[in-house]
Amino acid sequence: MKYLLSTVSFVAAVAAHGYVDNATIGGQEYTFYQPYTDPYTSPTPDRISRPIQGNGPIQDVTLSDLQCGGYAEGGINGSSPAALHAEAAAGSDVELFWTLWPESHIGPVVTYMAQCPDTGCNDYMPGSDAVWFKVKEEGRTGTTNVWGDTLLMKAGASVSYTIPKCIKPGYYLVRHEIIALHASYTYPGAQFYPGCHQLKVTGSGSTTPSDLVSFPGAYKGTDAGITYDAYQATEYTVPGPSVFTC
Repeated sequence: MKYLLSTVSFVAAVAAHGYVDNATIGGQEYTFYQPYTDPYTSPTPDRISRPIQGNGPIQDVTLSDLQCGGYAEGGINGSSPAALHAEAAAGSDVELFWTLWPESHIGPVVTYMAQCPDTGCNDYMPGSDAVWFKVKEEGRTGTTNVWGDTLLMKAGASVSYTIPKCIKPGYYLVRHEIIALHASYTYPGAQFYPGCHQLKVTGSGSTTPSDLVSFPGAYKGTDAGITYDAYQATEYTVPGPSVFTC
C-alpha cells in the first residue's frame, strides 16, 4: 500500500532542484529511485539506483553523502546498495534523464565509475577507498553561458556517458552528479547533486583503470572548480582527476 505525502509538500519538493528520474541502459528503460514515493511504498520497488536524499544538495565535500547522496551525516537516511544491476556492453552509451533542472543552478555534469566485487554491487559500499575513475565531464563551453547541465533545463532532456570499451567485464558502480555553482559565495562554494546506479558490464576488455580517487577526498572546498564564480567570463576547470580514456 502507498502512503500519500501532503500535496503541498510533494509539489514544493518536486519543483526544486532535481535528480536522475530514469535511464536507458543496454536498450532497456529503467526507473531510478523515486525519493518522494519509494520510501512510502510497500513493498519498496527494486531499483538499479541507490537511494538519494531527494532533490536537495550535499553542501560539504567532507561528508560521506558526497559519494552517492543520502543524508547519513544528518542522521536521517544515507545511501545504500540497490537490489538490481542493469546490463550493458562496454563501449555503449547510457542515457540519463533528470527531472527538470532549474536555470539558476548552472554547472558541470560529471560521471565516475568504480569496479565492484565479483559478486556484484548489491552488497558493496566503497567507503573511503580510492576506487573511482572519471569517465566523463562536461563543464563550461569557453566563457559562454552554456554548461554541462544547460540541456537539462528543458523538459524531457537527457545527458549521457559512454562505458569505456576497454574496461574489464564485471560489476560497476556509477557515480553521476551535477555541481551547481550558483552559490559561489558560500562555503564550500558549490552544491552537489550526486547519485549512484549499478551496472553489469559485458565485453572483452582487460583494462583496470588507474588514477583512482575516493569520495569524500577527490574534491577540496578550496578547489578552483568549486569556489569558481560562474558569473564571470573566465575559463572553468572541472574538479577531480582527468577523464580516463582507453
